[in-house]
Amino acid sequence: MVGMAPQQKVRKSAIAGTWYPGRAAQLTRTLDDFLNKVPTAPVRGRLIGLIAPHAGYIYSGQTAAYAYKQLQGLHFDVVAVISPVHRPNYAAPVIVNDCAYYETPLGQVEIEQGLIDTLGDRITISRVSQDDEHSLEIQLPFLQHLLGDFKLLPVMQREQSLSTCEVLSEVLVSLLQGKRALLVASTDLSHFHDYDTAVELDMLAGQAIEEYDPLGLGKALGQGKTEACGGGPVITVMLAARRLGANRAQILHYENSGDVTGDWSRVVGYLAAALYEAESVPS
Repeated sequence: MVGMAPQQKVRKSAIAGTWYPGRAAQLTRTLDDFLNKVPTAPVRGRLIGLIAPHAGYIYSGQTAAYAYKQLQGLHFDVVAVISPVHRPNYAAPVIVNDCAYYETPLGQVEIEQGLIDTLGDRITISRVSQDDEHSLEIQLPFLQHLLGDFKLLPVMQREQSLSTCEVLSEVLVSLLQGKRALLVASTDLSHFHDYDTAVELDMLAGQAIEEYDPLGLGKALGQGKTEACGGGPVITVMLAARRLGANRAQILHYENSGDVTGDWSRVVGYLAAALYEAESVPS
């Protein structure tokens, strides 16, 4: 993270002041309040990936904090955030911002241009100058607050087919192999069902994640047995993290908007999870 970069192209925040606090001091307090409520100890192993929700902080910020709490005391040189695309404005299966920095109230995060260029050599991408995708940006304040300096590989995955997930995961592995890198998948779960239906749908997604079964998750999504607007990014990150050494997944927290607002009639599901290489246990 850097302070300001006035001579470089900057992707200005599209959601600060609405989806999360727009002033640095207030945003920092909000993040600390969320993180201080998380009692969970870090996962026992080498952290490789996280799965975090992307609704407004008043709805899913506490769940996201369960994922990002795992970053305390860690450092990564590059963070690859893989998000869905909520507006069908682009034709390419993968979209990246061609700016040099992403900006939030906490400062600017430098995009790892070398990795973006290599990504474009390996897979069809569309470069955009100023997107308004909330599901990628909303992950950044947590990352800035906990990691400080890192470079960002921002990937918006419009096409969520299994074939795209497999190809993108292979490219990400080739880009990140040997680096101190973190993968982040941005997703919410079921949308606008009653509370009990949402929990039933979301538990199937959670089970596939905890069993480290990305193909099973893809099958369940395709059959409509579960829902996740970032299902493709989750599968991509699970596949890539496995090839980078992850052999375990741990669900850290689940709730839905009904737990936050008290309205159980039409809820959205949120989940936090960690993907990691488990510590060996002496026999």
